[in-house]
Amino acid sequence: MDTNTQNLSQKSDEVAGHAQEKKDEMMSKASDATQITKDKASDTTQTAKDKASSTAQSAQQSAHETKDQAGNILQKTGEQVKSMAQGATDAMKSTLGINTDTTS
Repeated sequence: MDTNTQNLSQKSDEVAGHAQEKKDEMMSKASDATQITKDKASDTTQTAKDKASSTAQSAQQSAHETKDQAGNILQKTGEQVKSMAQGATDAMKSTLGINTDTTS
């Protein structure tokens, strides 16, 4: 083999070696970028799940509080209606002269 052929063969081997190194480097970078993207997607998904869970829990608590408030309002309204009915009954008895109050 002459010197030019040896030099060309050697340069060809060097170029192939550099190409392989660049290929490996690019594959490594692509793999790293893919992993980073997967990690970010996983974090985003987890954050969304946490927020959804928190929102659902808050809505449930709010609904429970509203239910309690409605119950209290209904109880107070019932007591007021009962008191008004008793007052009307007493007024009617007094008007008709059949008041059963024996303390007078």
